[in-house]
Amino acid sequence: MKEVAHRPYPLPSKNWIIRQTWNNLLFLHWPISPKQLQPFIPSPLQIDIFNQYAWIGIIVFDMGGIYPRGFSLKSLTPKFKEINVRTYVLLNGKPGVYFLSLDVPDWASLTIAKRWYHLPYHPAKVSIQNEEQTFHCSSIRNGKTNSPISFNGKFKPISEVFFPQEGTLEHWLTERYCLYSTKNGIDIYCGEIHHRPWPLQIAEAEISRNTMFSPFEWDLSDLKPISHYAKGMDTLFWNIKRVYIPY
Repeated sequence: MKEVAHRPYPLPSKNWIIRQTWNNLLFLHWPISPKQLQPFIPSPLQIDIFNQYAWIGIIVFDMGGIYPRGFSLKSLTPKFKEINVRTYVLLNGKPGVYFLSLDVPDWASLTIAKRWYHLPYHPAKVSIQNEEQTFHCSSIRNGKTNSPISFNGKFKPISEVFFPQEGTLEHWLTERYCLYSTKNGIDIYCGEIHHRPWPLQIAEAEISRNTMFSPFEWDLSDLKPISHYAKGMDTLFWNIKRVYIPY
């Protein structure tokens, strides 16, 4: 809480309510035309752009724990894996993350967090296994379709740890301190977050299957994603609040 110089705006005035621990994160990012993304972004959110492109991310990680304020040793859930699809938006000039999907096997996230934070969670079988420095990850979304939404790949860090400098793409993609969501496609909510600056490493990633974009009908298979790894991060979450009502 005392390390705030890197933040683009002050900490929220109220107390945080949840601490989360994230481990072994893979960040994959693809550039995309803003026109392709626009149908999936509710008004009044604006697509945030870097070098004339919008950016789509797939983030894979191990959720180490979810701790309510005052219960630092008791996680609400056991450890679980998550894979999400996200992009980057603005509201009144304030940058944030907008999630297009979150696939998890965890009951609490699917029931409590989905309703509380109005996020598009989906039940899935998600796995991350490590073999020395290489991580193997896979995800299959639950459903009755013959072609379930899925992801398979492996990754490993291949550089020393670095902290992205302001103005770089790596900094723009990762240093975000709020998330936006919508309950009905009209009302907009904001959840403030806080963490230390991201300690990143360049990653080498091999993707053998990726249909996470199929609900949006994007074909980015010809593009090689920008890949980064982070060993871990503790993050604080504030209660969600409604920030836009169209009446």
